[in-house]
Amino acid sequence: MDNLPGALGTSASLALRLGQTVFSSASLLFMCLDVDFYSYTSFCYLVTVMGLAIPWSLTLLVVDAHSVFIRCLPRQPRIILVIVLGDLVLSFLLLAAASSTASVTDLLHDAGRSYCAANLCSRYQLSAAMAFLCWSLSFASSLFNLWLLPSL
Repeated sequence: MDNLPGALGTSASLALRLGQTVFSSASLLFMCLDVDFYSYTSFCYLVTVMGLAIPWSLTLLVVDAHSVFIRCLPRQPRIILVIVLGDLVLSFLLLAAASSTASVTDLLHDAGRSYCAANLCSRYQLSAAMAFLCWSLSFASSLFNLWLLPSL
């Protein structure tokens, strides 16, 4: 199981972490392009969760880059367990934030232009889409590392 793609220290894990970082940064950027996002609790929740996801993904991106380029694999059961639990918690938070943002954006879009301008709603929809993509990568990373854990 040393060559499990997507597990910590592999190039696939590096790609997953890079994707998480890019998608969470894009989601935060699309949400924060407008000053009006703080009027809705679900949008504030998404910004808060993305504020947690970016440093987590960046830190593990650096660990994976170090592991891939230096060929030093930090495969200790406690470290992998912390990463699995962190990814699981973060993935559930990301799913909740993405779902709530998508549903509120849909409600605002259906309510008409008085609540959400067309370009503003499309930004919120893009932010929710990026959050869903970040969630899928985070959950996949969590499952790959969980699969690695029993072999250590």
